[in-house]
Amino acid sequence: MSKVYLDNAATTRMHDEVIDVMVKGMKINFGNPSSTHFFGRESKAAIENVRKVIARLTGVSSAEIIFTSCGTEANNLILRSCVEYLNVKRIITTRIEHSCVQETVNSLEENQHIRIDYVRINEKGEIDLTHLEELLQNSDEKTLVSIMHGNNEIANLNPIIEIGNLAREHQALFHSDMVQTLGHYEINLEELPLDFASSSAHKYHGPKGVGFAYIKKSTALKAQITGGGQERNLRSGTENLHGILGMGKAFEMAIDHLEDKTSYVSNLKAYAISKLSEAVPNIRFNGLSENPEKSLFAVLSISLPFKDDLIGFELELRGIAVSQGSACQSGAVQKSRVLTEIYPQEFINSTTPLRISFSKYNSEKDIDTLVTALSEIAQKHSK
Repeated sequence: MSKVYLDNAATTRMHDEVIDVMVKGMKINFGNPSSTHFFGRESKAAIENVRKVIARLTGVSSAEIIFTSCGTEANNLILRSCVEYLNVKRIITTRIEHSCVQETVNSLEENQHIRIDYVRINEKGEIDLTHLEELLQNSDEKTLVSIMHGNNEIANLNPIIEIGNLAREHQALFHSDMVQTLGHYEINLEELPLDFASSSAHKYHGPKGVGFAYIKKSTALKAQITGGGQERNLRSGTENLHGILGMGKAFEMAIDHLEDKTSYVSNLKAYAISKLSEAVPNIRFNGLSENPEKSLFAVLSISLPFKDDLIGFELELRGIAVSQGSACQSGAVQKSRVLTEIYPQEFINSTTPLRISFSKYNSEKDIDTLVTALSEIAQKHSK
């Protein structure tokens, strides 16, 4: 049985070139980057070269790129340090952020007594910018706005330029979880009105266990993980050298081939929308994921017009891997918090959500296989 992988928003297959760079680094760069002898200096130089590459491709200075273990750690570093060291007393966010942001602001509210305000969203998951402005006007407390760029479940692309401009107008800091967009879009961080961002290498065909935080120098953020003072005193701990090398190669390849990848994957998504619409009557495309201008080009969120809690298992038996929501809940299949926020409960109780996400390694044949399976399952439920 051939296997079809359509869960690229969860993680991506590593490029062969990335693996080659990592293997070469494992053989050559084995010194501790903090050691002062030749082997250590050589490893440190390899890390700094990757930092320069990422900084150049994102339009910022090398000092503003801090390597972490993943996007979750980057988001935690930024949110918690803003409260602990930058005197942030209030966070404005949405109720459809990634769980690592949602759970962190919940913790800060409970344990640090930080005020959390939520921006209203509509039935498509779109942010009410008028309400955001009202929230910013309603308090003089030091405020951090934390709103993601691309939603990992419903694929909405948020207007971060407008959000950032509002934050600056009201002297608020702005953090954006950009895990689903950095490495997928041409983004100049310096030109955006934001102070912090996060990235994770395995979202753009790099290795798992490594990512980076963009931290604007002027913010004077401080570390949450302390010890040896690595990463410019912002993230102690021996660096994941070979992961960093792989991430650097993956990010460079992502940007170098961006136009071709975007065109190819966007066409796959359009093909999937067309075929699914024909094969499954009354299918619903969640959020803005059907809109090519306002959604992630590699992610499509659907709700099937029947309830089937075992659909993931049924698809797996046919060799098809998709997601029933976010893949960041330790393997548990739970009701989507994002969809629960935007849809009535009766809709949630009578439909089955799936997230389909594409990469350069997919083909129209993969989509045909999925569509055939979903059509057969839908026909079973219509009897």
